[in-house]
Amino acid sequence: MYCSAATVALAAASLPAAAQQVAATATAKPVPVAELVKRVDIPYEEFTLKNGLRVIVHTDRKAPIVAVSTWYDVGSKHEPTGKTGFAHLFEHLMFNGSENAPGDFFEPLKQVGATDFNGTTSFDRTNYFETVPRPALDRALFLESDRMGYLLGAITQDVLDEQRGVVQNEKRQGDNQPYGLVYYKLLEELLAGNAYGHNVIGSMADLDAASLDDVKNWFRSHYGPNNAVLVLAGDVDAKEARPLVEKYFGAIPAGPKSVLPQVAIPTLPQSKTVKMQDRVAATLILRSWAVPGMNDADAVPLDVFGEVLGGLASSRLDNALVRKEKVAVQVSAGIQSLSQLGIFQIQAVVKPGVDANLVAKRLDEIVADLIANGPTADEVQRVATTSVSSRISGLESVGGFGGKAVALASGELYSDDPAFYKKQLVETAKVTPAQVQAAGRKWLGRPSLTILVEPGQREAYQEAQAVPAAAKPVEGPKAEPVKGTRGALPDVAQIGDLDFPNVERTKLSNGVEIVYAHRTAVPVTQVVMSFDAGVAADPANKLGTQNLVLSLLDEGTTSLDSTAIAEARERLGATIGTGGSPDRTYLSVTTPSPNLAGSLDLFADVVRNPAFAPDEIERLRATQLTGIAQELTSPQGLAARALPPLLYGAGNPYAKMAAGGGDPAAVKALTRDDLLAFYRAWIRPDKAKVFVVSDRPLAEVKAALEARFGNWQGQGPAGIKAFDVAPKQAAPKILLVDRPDSPQSLIIAAQMTSLDPSSELLTQVTANQVLGSGFLSRINMDLREAKHWSYGAGGGYNWLEKAVPYTISAPVQADKTGESIKAIQQQVGDFLTTKGVTDAELTREINGTTRELAGRFETSGAVLSAMQQNDLRHRPDNFYDTVTQKYRGMTVAQLDAAARGSLDPKKFVWVVVGDAAKVKPQLDSLGLAVEVVPAASVAGSSAAAASK
Repeated sequence: MYCSAATVALAAASLPAAAQQVAATATAKPVPVAELVKRVDIPYEEFTLKNGLRVIVHTDRKAPIVAVSTWYDVGSKHEPTGKTGFAHLFEHLMFNGSENAPGDFFEPLKQVGATDFNGTTSFDRTNYFETVPRPALDRALFLESDRMGYLLGAITQDVLDEQRGVVQNEKRQGDNQPYGLVYYKLLEELLAGNAYGHNVIGSMADLDAASLDDVKNWFRSHYGPNNAVLVLAGDVDAKEARPLVEKYFGAIPAGPKSVLPQVAIPTLPQSKTVKMQDRVAATLILRSWAVPGMNDADAVPLDVFGEVLGGLASSRLDNALVRKEKVAVQVSAGIQSLSQLGIFQIQAVVKPGVDANLVAKRLDEIVADLIANGPTADEVQRVATTSVSSRISGLESVGGFGGKAVALASGELYSDDPAFYKKQLVETAKVTPAQVQAAGRKWLGRPSLTILVEPGQREAYQEAQAVPAAAKPVEGPKAEPVKGTRGALPDVAQIGDLDFPNVERTKLSNGVEIVYAHRTAVPVTQVVMSFDAGVAADPANKLGTQNLVLSLLDEGTTSLDSTAIAEARERLGATIGTGGSPDRTYLSVTTPSPNLAGSLDLFADVVRNPAFAPDEIERLRATQLTGIAQELTSPQGLAARALPPLLYGAGNPYAKMAAGGGDPAAVKALTRDDLLAFYRAWIRPDKAKVFVVSDRPLAEVKAALEARFGNWQGQGPAGIKAFDVAPKQAAPKILLVDRPDSPQSLIIAAQMTSLDPSSELLTQVTANQVLGSGFLSRINMDLREAKHWSYGAGGGYNWLEKAVPYTISAPVQADKTGESIKAIQQQVGDFLTTKGVTDAELTREINGTTRELAGRFETSGAVLSAMQQNDLRHRPDNFYDTVTQKYRGMTVAQLDAAARGSLDPKKFVWVVVGDAAKVKPQLDSLGLAVEVVPAASVAGSSAAAASK
């Protein structure tokens, strides 16, 4: 479950002549954006029930699945004073069962193989969604209708208290991040007194004060069928859908209609700067204006203005502040577009050592210049192309957070038009530079709010308070949930086994293997070039080399500079990405297939002809060092650095993961020769394998790749990863990384298992679904649902090529750190001894895992990922065609034996990131040695351990 909020994140020398090169400039002309817009279409039918429920049906027969998406016209903007967070709290309550479907909704959804099931709350609405196999559609509609019409009897004080605690830990988890409090300040200062003027998740005080009567009255006021939109998208049509919707929703009476609050777009009397301090590594400048909402005529021009200013990779802010002047390490700009207003934001993370006032002044000048002179026609066209390309890719999914059901439902709810998405794209494609300039002048020429977040002591955190006894109901007989009247859940007919796409293999003339799958749902080609490198290949005494090499690849070739590469990508609607895992290094390109030729021209230039220009090296070195410093302020970053030395020991290549983004001392000292040496040793054809999913036939894709990579040859000796030192885990202990002022502690438990990574671990992984993987796992259900000390916890095997460690992650409220470790020990210990897998858990996991396969591999991205995993794990390409029978043959005894042969909680090493003053006294009684280290020490010590 998720509540929306703004997030803040950090986000020409040449190679020797002997280097094999390809044409540096793309020769294929991009397809006109209007042609791409034509390919974006979501046909639909709609009808309305007598009780006011609006229903939209989109038919997509590519897979036997249906997305069910229910949107309610209620969000945080509807909350009165003193009731902040109610919409989001109620989103949680609606997952805790209804009168005819008691218990967590995740249980019956898991049983039928639902995927993409969740709920979210925003300022404007609350939605619930799941994608189910077509035979399970009746059950999904029963469940959605039951929580719409038959919920109140299932909400008890216990349920309210449980979910209140979960939501408060969700809030703590977000607040605990670097810059985690800035968005509260933005809303408070920019939109004070406005319906949009408080955060969706609400205040601790209002959540504390929520009574059972309060939340029930909130439901009665907002959750009727006439206040909702239901979208069915997938293997169903309106003729099939209407009788089902009538059957399950038709008897629910209409309720009150949500009333739109009066919302004016406020203008500050004068520009204002507010300063905050936080435990961050770099100063953040956040500048904001209130602007019109998504239905205003200026919405699209303002959106384009934001993309030109700071959204495109070639944006004005990126080019000026990051690339040329090098005074910022990350910039962005754009609109948070809401129904009745929007928030235009500019962000700049100031390069350490640079005066923030200078950067703020340059922000003013760049915005003023864009207002005065407007964008170029090419800039506007590049925004349109990237927007349409992104939408095309999103059309492959029927549901989830951003699929076709979302496009239809949001258009209907916010704009009374399910096809509103198309109108936005058409307007984006035809908007003129003059219109963009005029909108920017009108709205961004007004006074602005600037929030400056500087490194320093964070203000005292407003914690939750115990609900006073006087506020609780008088003790009496414990309220029992109302018994249902609608009968049992509908049966689910036989769900067919998955037919995974056929995977074909071929080779380029230089021996590089292509692994290919054909998918025709959208006209998109995805290519991943996977190199046998990864973190394990990073030089032991120069940790961070791989990260710097990857960041430089698309920032300059021997003929194109950083800006030219970015502009070329945008004209093609392509994305070029880099990344790595412990075992592999990835370069990728995703493009609309009509622009495949041009995109591959550009991708080949990036892969084969990197410049490693000295100026770019220095710029991106500074960015990487800032990122490393940011890691040391983040709970997750600190834990990721602290754990590997305990788990792998000195000398094992996987211990290099302790360096995170890099060893700062090593990164400072890296030379251009170091980077070239890594590139030549690892980014080379004899280390590469190419994975492709495309709507274009294999012959065409192979010919395109052959023309650009077929003559590529490596230079010098290839790199070798030496795994001659086996992992050596430290003795059990608790390493407490002191991070003062943390309202939560991040608990990590880990064990190096003796499992053979070259064997099939399906049974172990399936057993862990009961213990640690997924919402219904025992660890999560205990820490989140039973104890409500965490927003979510779980564990699993990190199945690497040469090792299989097991880790558990549990962010918990600080005052429950010690008890949470005890609870984890208890859960794992019981599972491995007296409370193994039950028959019911076996049935649930096997049903869910086999029935979800069609939904799990609905998208090309999921298929592409599975192809790479199968290859890494030496599985056959048709593994997922045969896996159902493997699952169905599993027994309770096999799962228990697999878990008990792998795990031993007495061998766990523990890392806790939290406020030592609050946490250490809780740990001293656990019977484990406790070592306390300051957060700043993790960078040096971890890198040193990894380098030995």
